Amino acid sequence: MILFYFKPLPLHLLILGVIISYIVSGTISAQATEFQFNTDVLDINDRKNIDLDLFSRSNYIMPGNYLMSVQMNKQDLSEQSVVFYTPEGDANGSEACISGELMEQFGLKPTLKEQLIWWHQGQCLVISSLKGMTAKGDLGAATLYLNIPQAYLEYASDDWDPPSRWDNGIPGILLDYNFNGQTQQQLEQGTQDYSLSGNGTMGANLGSWRLRSDWQTQIKHQTGSGQPTQTSWDWSRYYMYRAISPLSAKLTLGEDFLNSDIFDSFRFTGASLVTDDNMLPPNLRGYAPEVTGVARTNAKVVISQQGRILQETQVASGPFRIQDIDNSVSGQLDIRVEEQDGTVQIFKMDTASIPYLTRPGTVRYKLAAGRPSDWKHKTNGPTFATGEFSWGISNGWSLYGGSVLGGNYNALAGGVGRDLMVFGAMSFDITQSRAILPQYDTALTGGTYRLSYSKRFDDYDSQLTFAGYRFSQQNYLSMSEYLDVRTQSIRSQNSKEMYTTTFSKQFRDLDLSTYLDYSLQTYWNRPSSERYNLTLSHYFDLGRVKNLSVSMTAYRNSFDGINDDGMYLSLSMPFSSSGSLSYSSSLDRNDNTHQVSYYDRVNEHDNYQISSGVSRRGATASGFYSHQGDIAQINGNASYQAGRYSSVGMSLQGGATATLEGAALHRSGTIGGTRILLDTGGVAGIPIRGYNATTESNRFGKTVVTDVSSYYRNRISIDLNKLPDNAETTRSVVQATLTEGAIGYRQFEVISGEKAMVVIRLADGSAPPFGATIMNNKQQSVGIVSDDGNVYLSGIRPGESMRVHWNGGAQCEVALPDLISNINQTDLLLISKN
Repeated sequence: MILFYFKPLPLHLLILGVIISYIVSGTISAQATEFQFNTDVLDINDRKNIDLDLFSRSNYIMPGNYLMSVQMNKQDLSEQSVVFYTPEGDANGSEACISGELMEQFGLKPTLKEQLIWWHQGQCLVISSLKGMTAKGDLGAATLYLNIPQAYLEYASDDWDPPSRWDNGIPGILLDYNFNGQTQQQLEQGTQDYSLSGNGTMGANLGSWRLRSDWQTQIKHQTGSGQPTQTSWDWSRYYMYRAISPLSAKLTLGEDFLNSDIFDSFRFTGASLVTDDNMLPPNLRGYAPEVTGVARTNAKVVISQQGRILQETQVASGPFRIQDIDNSVSGQLDIRVEEQDGTVQIFKMDTASIPYLTRPGTVRYKLAAGRPSDWKHKTNGPTFATGEFSWGISNGWSLYGGSVLGGNYNALAGGVGRDLMVFGAMSFDITQSRAILPQYDTALTGGTYRLSYSKRFDDYDSQLTFAGYRFSQQNYLSMSEYLDVRTQSIRSQNSKEMYTTTFSKQFRDLDLSTYLDYSLQTYWNRPSSERYNLTLSHYFDLGRVKNLSVSMTAYRNSFDGINDDGMYLSLSMPFSSSGSLSYSSSLDRNDNTHQVSYYDRVNEHDNYQISSGVSRRGATASGFYSHQGDIAQINGNASYQAGRYSSVGMSLQGGATATLEGAALHRSGTIGGTRILLDTGGVAGIPIRGYNATTESNRFGKTVVTDVSSYYRNRISIDLNKLPDNAETTRSVVQATLTEGAIGYRQFEVISGEKAMVVIRLADGSAPPFGATIMNNKQQSVGIVSDDGNVYLSGIRPGESMRVHWNGGAQCEVALPDLISNINQTDLLLISKN
């Protein structure tokens, strides 16, 4: 038996225990230098009952197999099994076995791999064969620390790793969703509208393959109309993809939309192989589009392309900017802003990228083949093959071109890109098409000509992100236009000219910023469409009132011959440590509104906005609330206008991820995108932070963080400021560089339970040896025995057992009682097993 009781501990013993704990967990030298201890200097009663083998060799780890995190040059690699062997010529030593599999994660330059030497029957790397490399294990932190000279490694940046360190994640299944519900009462007509819409992705991961199925649904009902409820559910896309790391490319099989910088996008079923800019270092990656506009009321913004919903989100009244659109999206986007007063704004936006330039000596390419297909998953066009490339000839010049070959439809393109140094960058290309259609006697041939320009004016603190001009001859057809004419005999969009400009400038002396987004599209067979959005923002102080801001936005959406012009003016001032009070005025062709709003950020999870105002049509009131929960993000809104309408809406965004390592409900990031499953060892309520608000581990000690980026070194940590009092961690930070769509898996080292100073007694009344360690059932060190059996013990959990280690192994077991009602109680008698 062991007598196990709590009691106060003398100060000198507490200090001694802390010093010993530091020696055990600290790392002094890479070599296991042997030490001899003079026990006469220790102020203890029984100098013969001492076990200091643990401290006799610095960083000594007994030979065996350990699950450890691997950290190379202060960067985390994946957690893995590490074997320690007794090295040749040193019977009392131990050395980590650096396996070939682990070595491949280092990112060594290929020429160095031929020079490596191996030991233990070729299974382990001879560390000295890489001059300057060191390997050091730390059992206290369950980490193997590696240091490798940077000159031996492939290129890496602060937040980007070479392909050898990319993690494909673990097998699992996922379901992501985005639901928007709204009810609207039209007081004048006496009708009530109900609508529910949603979209999302189901999928599974196996190795490097990602299987995905996109879905979207809609339910609409109006009371008093006599019309039946409208319902729809569509599996909009079935596909699978994977990264081809040696080619820095993405392979996609199934239903897809053509990803092209030259040709217009269209839906097809087949295969594509595309150079993926996301695999490049962040400073070499491309441009992603953004959507801007002004919502007159609380509104739902739907971004779609050829009927496929890309994003659906709710925004508060006022200007909005949506910037998280996937940069793989190309072509024209359809934007629909559904206001709570029942009105709808519709406009189009072109996602044309910045000038097509490629770094010297490199080639970027995009290949695809298959057949065009429709929403019912039926192919309805000719078999085609398409390819495009860009070749960096020199520091200043790039050549690019491509073709679409599809039986009765063919197109050929060629262009040149030029880095104009201080004058910016420019590209010019020509595309020629030839189409044979049954309703025309001769083939339709035509061309389109495109000029793109981009420039950052550092001296003037301004940036022309994109300026483009495109002219298309009347008989030019893109593949999507060819398919429309082939099936419908009508050219719905016969494009003629398109102008696109995005410009921003900072006037720092005036604390003034400007932003302009302009596009004009003309057609051969219909009225032109025009859109612009101009925003001016000014920040200033007024006496003792600091950080005031005034903003003005003017916009126009011209579509199908109808102009929708408007202006929005707002003045905002801080009203509390986290809140702000604002006045806004909006003017459009239908109404003029004046509104006072209060916004407050309750905490990192919650924020709200309430508004009240007047308009030509009556008094208005509205509210908007957003909550980032552990299992979903919830937005709620309501608005009212006297005599006209009342409306209530809610959106729910989240997901579920399940693997063999565990499962969790969670907030969603990019739908169907990359995520990481975090394991706290069964401890619930541990706050974990990605790049947004924290999320707590569930009752099983699992949580999923979705605000991570593909091919980017993501850092996930435990928020120590919010850690529960009964928990501590020996490993609070993990890192992961994940491939696109991966389900990563990382473990934190968390010790949960009460803490107390205790005394351990053996059955004969003696104490365990000085220096013996206490291990819990997770093999975590939770205490070290000091003089007379005194231990500062952590992780005390009723009903669990702990083992006391000395002489190189576990010698006995301590069983904690099922109920410890008072941590300060004394004289607990526990049963021990040898």
